[in-house]
Amino acid sequence: MVDTRRAETGVGSPVDPQVLFRFNSDRGQPLFSLFAQRCHMTWMPPPAPEPHARLGLKPRRPRVTAWSRDLLSEDRLPDLAVRLGLTAVGVAVIALWWVDTPSSRVQTAAATMTALGRVAGLLAAYLVLVELMLMARVPALERAIGFDRLASWHRGLGTNIVLLIGGHVLLTVWGYGLSAHEQPLSELVTVITRYPDEWEATIGALLFVAVGISSAWSLRARISYEAWYAVHLTVYAAVALTFFHQIASGEDFVDHPRNRLLWTALYLAVAACLVVWRIVLPARADLRHRMTVDRVVVEAAGVVSVWIRGRRLDQLGALPGQFLLWRFLARGQWASAHAYSLSMPPHPDLLRITVKDLGDQSRDLARLRPGTRVLAEGPFGHFTHAHAHAPARKALLIGGGSGIGPVRAVAEDLVNRGWDVIVLQRASRPDDLPLGGELSLLAAHGRLVFHQVVGSRRELGYDPLASDIIAVSVPDVAQRDVFVCGPPGMTAVVARGLRDLGVPTGQIHTEEYSLR
Repeated sequence: MVDTRRAETGVGSPVDPQVLFRFNSDRGQPLFSLFAQRCHMTWMPPPAPEPHARLGLKPRRPRVTAWSRDLLSEDRLPDLAVRLGLTAVGVAVIALWWVDTPSSRVQTAAATMTALGRVAGLLAAYLVLVELMLMARVPALERAIGFDRLASWHRGLGTNIVLLIGGHVLLTVWGYGLSAHEQPLSELVTVITRYPDEWEATIGALLFVAVGISSAWSLRARISYEAWYAVHLTVYAAVALTFFHQIASGEDFVDHPRNRLLWTALYLAVAACLVVWRIVLPARADLRHRMTVDRVVVEAAGVVSVWIRGRRLDQLGALPGQFLLWRFLARGQWASAHAYSLSMPPHPDLLRITVKDLGDQSRDLARLRPGTRVLAEGPFGHFTHAHAHAPARKALLIGGGSGIGPVRAVAEDLVNRGWDVIVLQRASRPDDLPLGGELSLLAAHGRLVFHQVVGSRRELGYDPLASDIIAVSVPDVAQRDVFVCGPPGMTAVVARGLRDLGVPTGQIHTEEYSLR
């Protein structure tokens, strides 16, 4: 059941969209309507010619300086440490092959091909384990790196794994074929049909390739999240099949008990992380919190808020702006989890998420019934006050679409902590301003400054989020932490503009809420 009434905030209630702005063509200045005054809207002027000269903006900083500062910044040190650690283990895997392969065994072209195939196979198997660890929800990794960056690494490694698997098959079969004086295709058939455990390895390799293809951007954007998720579940079968192939026929393991023991221990450690943080702890959290849907409220066209009730929710440890992986136990929705951010500071017995209809499960949320059971993993994410560094304790928050949800939560949290806060809500249409009433209420009480900018760039005649416009509207932007949440394209453009304005990289906060 959906409650179609907007939240009664007393400020920012629905008004005629035609009165948002009126311009006096003679003076070129806005005549603020009653709505604009109540919502604390600020007109953002179109860019003047030669903005850098007229506005006195700082020139772009040298890229090498920004890169060096970014690489060695406090936020990036854990990132660098994890990268170095993973690389060190990868080098150890290659060393394992190196020690067990005397030079006398790589003196012919056939032997060299086969040896390189073994290296490719070992690295592919290791990177698969890295992929699983990145998505195992290990708290230490998530706190150090951030869920969105871990997911980005996960996506980036997929292509390398597929290439290494292809290289392993090609080089190994080619090497065997040279030794047996057979054509590669004929040798491939021989290997699959006559060698032990090769059927299992072939099935596992094909499953990995299928997962890799489903993750290609051109296809990923066309298939549903549920279909993509179902394909990815097969990776666990692929891991099991290829593990037994390695142990049973891998030259680095068959006659080397120590290597076999270490390799098995590595697999078991990753499996333990998956079981503990993907199954055991979420199940325990469900028993402790017993979350259910309390109500669903329409916030704007195609945007709903789902209120979730539970027990001792303050013990989740969630901060305003973080997200959880939600699984609603309703027909058609229970099979997969989706990442949605909290859109208000958490309460001991109540949480809220605000979601825009983007198809698939997000559309089905509007049909959730009160009492529907909810499972949640998390919290995750760095889009919080804990990562704000500005010495002046000032912040600018920019939200577009349903990205205003985490922005609204962080805004109230920062205000409660005594920060100077400016919130900018961007929308193309007047009916696409979810949670504007709540932010207006905070602004009406003098707790923050709230701007809304409505209209497409074509209608406005300029980009209201361009760097020169932000510089005019928020002159001290370089002294602020800036939180940006919205469509990926908008977020990327704004972040780039902020860097051009001299905002330190460590003070620009964005987060991607996608598992694929």
